[in-house]
Amino acid sequence: MRVHLLVLNHNGRELLAECLPSVVRAARTSRHECDVTVIDNDSTDDSLELLARSFSSVMVSRQRNRGLVSFNRVVANLPGDVAILLNNDLRLREDAVDPLVAPLTRTRRNSPACFMTAPLCWRFDGKTYDGQKTAVRWRFGLVEATSLYEGHERAIHRAGSTASAGAAIAVDRAKFVELGGFDPLYLPGRLEDLDFAYRGFQAGYHARYVPESVAYHLGAASFGSVYGEGGCDHLALRNTLLFQWKNLRAPEHRLRLLTGLTLRLLRDAWRAPRRAKASRFATWQALREAKRIWRARNEAVPISGGDIPREREFFRRHHPRTIDRVTVERRPDALVPAPLERAAA
Repeated sequence: MRVHLLVLNHNGRELLAECLPSVVRAARTSRHECDVTVIDNDSTDDSLELLARSFSSVMVSRQRNRGLVSFNRVVANLPGDVAILLNNDLRLREDAVDPLVAPLTRTRRNSPACFMTAPLCWRFDGKTYDGQKTAVRWRFGLVEATSLYEGHERAIHRAGSTASAGAAIAVDRAKFVELGGFDPLYLPGRLEDLDFAYRGFQAGYHARYVPESVAYHLGAASFGSVYGEGGCDHLALRNTLLFQWKNLRAPEHRLRLLTGLTLRLLRDAWRAPRRAKASRFATWQALREAKRIWRARNEAVPISGGDIPREREFFRRHHPRTIDRVTVERRPDALVPAPLERAAA
């Protein structure tokens, strides 16, 4: 089987030097036919020079800087069956590829086809859980996707469904293209991975968490350095509104948004006199920008939403309590962090 490992990069020369050797090594270790490509999003540092000098076996695809959306065109033009989509701040354990792609090649009787898999991610220290078995919950009317819900420790080493994953995913290439890849609605980024996973679920597919496949993630290395904490929070809030307006139609979910958003706006107004000017009215600002983007999107491509029973099932299946109950019933193994492997050049 042909497997493509794609590493997204924008001005990440130091990250490529640190992390790319592990990706190359994992590709070579796999029993599948693997190749590695760096998708370079208009880098202005010496990323391209590093790749030409030190990674002759790695292909380069130069794209406009459109965040995760840059994967769409590249994946659509690939000849193989599976693509592994990676951030540039992520290392792979040497044996990570084969277990990650295995669910994409198996068809279980009377089960939905798997369209996406996610590995177990630790932080670079090799001890701190970074996530990828993701739950969805509500926080004051807004959807939150998180791997760090209460009791998540019991689920770390148990395979199962996941609501989303971002830093590293493997996708069935044909299904990725069928679903339209990542939606540019969310540019420059945040929640496009949740939106993709949700659309896959609406289409009747299954996303699987594969803890046998291990990665190590630095986290927010490129995105955070550009937008800062405040900018990242703004984008997350804005894009959460866009995600809910686009995808959620169940009356109870719309009511949650209406009441929760109203309370958030009132809280912003009450706190404003005691806040620094730059941090005042964060919800108001996100709402105003989300409305502008939403009007432009609907004028171009009207959106009707998905199947309401399927929507409710997505939130039921991926609720932290559901994940915890299934995990406890299966008697999870002891939680032992995987040792960190230093990437060799």
